Amino acid sequence: MGRQKGFSLIELLIVVAIILIIAAIAIPNLLRARIAANDAAAVSTLRTLNTSQTTYVTSYPLSGFAPDLKSLGPNGLVCGIAAPTPTSACLIDDQLGCAAVTCPKGGFNYMMTSTSATPVPDYTASASPFKTGTTGSRNFCTNMDAIIRQSPLGTAQFTAPETTANCGDVTKYSAVNN
Repeated sequence: MGRQKGFSLIELLIVVAIILIIAAIAIPNLLRARIAANDAAAVSTLRTLNTSQTTYVTSYPLSGFAPDLKSLGPNGLVCGIAAPTPTSACLIDDQLGCAAVTCPKGGFNYMMTSTSATPVPDYTASASPFKTGTTGSRNFCTNMDAIIRQSPLGTAQFTAPETTANCGDVTKYSAVNN
């Protein structure tokens, strides 16, 4: 009797089972790595917002801090062609400086609030994951002291901008150590 060419059904099932076991081990690690990367990007973006606010208040001292994200962004202005203004400072990109209350970017919603006075005396920028445990692990916030703060792991995401009082509350947020 001659030997058959190819693989038997048992051999193929064993190979598929091994591939599934390897995938089951690797996928959770990939998800954790993606969450960690999104968290790091959120912290970096909040640092960018702090720098942008410092530049804004220096450039437009009569306005104070920018009252919202759209004022820091292009806000309909073609940056590089038209001169920046207090309502279109061109300090951040149009994705982060969107006109909505929440600006989605990289698995997080970014928001900003400020006191409604002129000149604007303060601001609080916050970042919340689209879904805690899937796109990010916690909420982040910062205000005019430029300290990035984080909520405890697994804190539910919020949909409205964080307040200055909550961001400074040590029972709700702790400073990011990096």
